[in-house]
Parts: sequence; structure tokens; C-alpha cells
Amino acid sequence: AITGSEKKGLTIVVTEGFGEMKMAKRTFELLTSLEGRMASVNGATQIRAGVIRPEVIVPRTDGGQAVSPKSELEGGLALGMAVRIIRQPNFGRIGRVAALPVELMDIETESKVRVLEVELEDGTRVVLPRANVEIIES
Repeated sequence: AITGSEKKGLTIVVTEGFGEMKMAKRTFELLTSLEGRMASVNGATQIRAGVIRPEVIVPRTDGGQAVSPKSELEGGLALGMAVRIIRQPNFGRIGRVAALPVELMDIETESKVRVLEVELEDGTRVVLPRANVEIIES
């Protein structure tokens, strides 16, 4: 089911940063840099197949050319690409794809999955299932 089409009159997009978890520094800096600008919000969400995430859209004011996200991301994950981890124990951490091994790897659940190696902002590297990250569009 897709949420976000309810007629509530107000849409709130929660990134992270509630309870003990801090908002990702990059997200905070981006939103802070856009303070006072006109924005559109699409609160539609679907967490099953065909994931849909809420989005905040702020028009460019520098006259720059718009880039189609699909053209940038057509090939999927690539070395050097910025990603955000969406599962514990590193939930919310940001890093860059450091390796994309071809072979399947056993994980804790004893499933065999495709993994990637992510170099986190502090320089540490973690190996995790590819399904546990989302690509950060820039």
C-alpha cells in the first residue's frame, strides 16, 4: 500500500534525528542551506517492492541545468557512489562504495546475498548486503 495520499492538510518528512539518533550531518547541512527557499514535498511512501520514499524538491535558482536522476543512476551501484545505510547496526551512516564483490556471501541469517563494502566518513569499512543501502543522489 502506498501512503501519503490521505487528505490531512500537512505533510511532515522525518529523515532521522529523533530520540538518541542524530540527523545525518550531510542531510542537516543540505536542509540548512535551503532555509527560506520555496519547496515542494511529496509524502508518498511504500516500503515493499518498488520502494517509494518521501521527497523534498527545491527548485534551482542558479540557472543550472537539471539532471535526470535516472540518467545518473541507470547502472545502479557503482564504485565511489555515496550511499546511506538503512539497517542496524550502522543505520543512518553515510559512506562511499569501496567494493562490489561479484560472489554471493553468507550473512547472519545464513542466506547468501550480494554485498558491498562501504567506506564510512570516519574511514572505517563495513561489508553489508546491497539491499541495506540507499543511493544518495547529489
